[in-house]
Amino acid sequence: MHIAPDIQLPSLPEVTLRALEACHQEESYRRISDIVSADTALVTRVLALANSALYGPAAQIRSIDQALLRLGTRRFHTLVLTAALRQILYELGADQWQQLRDFWRHSLTTALTARALATLTRYPEPDQAFMLGMLHNVGELIALKTPPGETQQFYFDHQSDIAAELVNSWGLGPMAVDAMRYQQAMPTEIRDAGHLVKLISLATRLALSDAAGIAAAGTIFGLNEELTREINRRIDQEVSGVAESLGIPLSEEYDASHSNHKLKQTILKQAMASQALELSPIRGSAQECLAATVSSLTLITGLPALYFGQAGDGLTLLSASNGDIPDLTVASGPADSVLTEAFSSGNTLCLDDRSPTVLDRQLLSLLKTPSLVAIPVNGEEQCAGVFIVGTDSESSGQTEELGRLFSEKLSAAVAATLSDSGSNQDGMEAELARQAIRRQVHEVSNPLTIIRQYIYQLRNRLDDDEVQEELDVIRDELDRAGDLLLQISRSPNHDMAEPTGVCNLNDELRILRDLLEDSLFSGEEKTLELELCEDPTDVAVPGAVIRQVVINLVRNAAECLARGGEVSIHTLAPVWQSGKTWVELEVSDTGNGIPADVRKNLFSPVRSTKGKGHSGLGLSVVKQLIDDMEGIINCRTGRGGTAFRILFPAAANKKNDDE
Repeated sequence: MHIAPDIQLPSLPEVTLRALEACHQEESYRRISDIVSADTALVTRVLALANSALYGPAAQIRSIDQALLRLGTRRFHTLVLTAALRQILYELGADQWQQLRDFWRHSLTTALTARALATLTRYPEPDQAFMLGMLHNVGELIALKTPPGETQQFYFDHQSDIAAELVNSWGLGPMAVDAMRYQQAMPTEIRDAGHLVKLISLATRLALSDAAGIAAAGTIFGLNEELTREINRRIDQEVSGVAESLGIPLSEEYDASHSNHKLKQTILKQAMASQALELSPIRGSAQECLAATVSSLTLITGLPALYFGQAGDGLTLLSASNGDIPDLTVASGPADSVLTEAFSSGNTLCLDDRSPTVLDRQLLSLLKTPSLVAIPVNGEEQCAGVFIVGTDSESSGQTEELGRLFSEKLSAAVAATLSDSGSNQDGMEAELARQAIRRQVHEVSNPLTIIRQYIYQLRNRLDDDEVQEELDVIRDELDRAGDLLLQISRSPNHDMAEPTGVCNLNDELRILRDLLEDSLFSGEEKTLELELCEDPTDVAVPGAVIRQVVINLVRNAAECLARGGEVSIHTLAPVWQSGKTWVELEVSDTGNGIPADVRKNLFSPVRSTKGKGHSGLGLSVVKQLIDDMEGIINCRTGRGGTAFRILFPAAANKKNDDE
């Protein structure tokens, strides 16, 4: 029986709600990925879309993170909204919701166990093992949404084949397909099978927490009973923690009615706000757009509303939904009334039990209501205006929620309209924006490289005293990857944040040395030499920026050593130049030098000499970072090789300036 690769499956409503909240609140990429990864239905949607024709020939996806990177945050947000809309169509009985909760716990337990076993047995892709653990019993999830009968029983009886078919359709590779197909094979039959097959098979057995799983761990990987039980205990704790964070009860009877009702209400409110905006075309100036939508706000709240727009140093009443518009202009400060405080703070405010000012009383008189809610419309730089909605004390909370949702959608619609109207005004600005996006996308590859290599090292050095320090580096790089993705999703004109902070250059280089050797100098033909000065090398630059610069330069140097050679990293401090103190970093190689035609545009994003797949963006990113920190970079090159010399501002300069 053929299964569509983009099959729609039910999720627990708590998971879908949390995913919607994470997207709505623009939480970190790491947090969004964690939520998605914990749900089989969302994982299947992500994999189906990431491997669709929208993205052309698909590279093999080996983790959920890779799939999310292909989608981007905006497209993923749309995916979650679509999944949520379909979710409210599932009318499951009490027993089915209970089965869905138990399915969720078992699939997550299997996935976490598979990742733990992968790390323990030094499998190079533990995230791939986790992903397949989430998918191994997808046939059971299909059966849960299927009416009782022969078709449902078929799904229950052929789970391994169904999972293998779907994994193959998503392009996850032949080893992943085999891991699904042979997951129920006897332990004695797979002792000499592929590593991934053994991981998934054992994880599915250990997730049942029975004696057969304990015995299988010894048969397949030679793990003793004490270690295996400790793995089970830790995974149970981790599953309980995830369930608690999502509000999913595990120790009591599961009732999804409340969460499912809340999900329906959330989707309904978003749909109402979107529909209301469609009834009021967004045309003209920003203030005209905002004033014209006051009737739409009344439409979704059922309450009278006013709109005050900014006019010079004051706020002017521009529109009202319940009659004529009186001539009313007020000062935007001081922030005593609900209106002026909402404008100055950018926060939604309710009158509630506050003592009303004279302006508050005037607004209540216009609205003819006992209370009111002030909802600011926040622009990119400052508040553009404020909606005032008449309400009463009992319904002020719901009014605030609906109004805030409407305001956010309205702000996005106005911003999009203004962007479209001005898109053709300045071609140079558009080109600069495109280059900024290309730089950001290029830089995503660096932190991901760090993540992969450090995970590999940690699997081999779990008893190392420096593990905690390396975990901190991984966390920093994950955060930087998330920030870059958010920059891409929010605005093409969103420049990189100005680097701030202090770090020790030598310490950062020592941390990076093993990483660079493992990833770029693993063969005998290329070597990496590190020569660090003994004097202090504290620089007024964040560690993340240092790593970004060094990885770009060293990777470029290593890739240019086609026939082997040496890359050297030197530091020198202190260096005095132009009346300031600097710390010098030099990255040199013994290659053939940079061709003359490339030297003309050395720090510009042009085609590189490294062949197809390289855009020459690395050096342009380095130059921008050095310029942002007011550092100095120069290059010398010839037949004997190439050297880049960078002067980082010493931390002592900043200290002297502060004094």
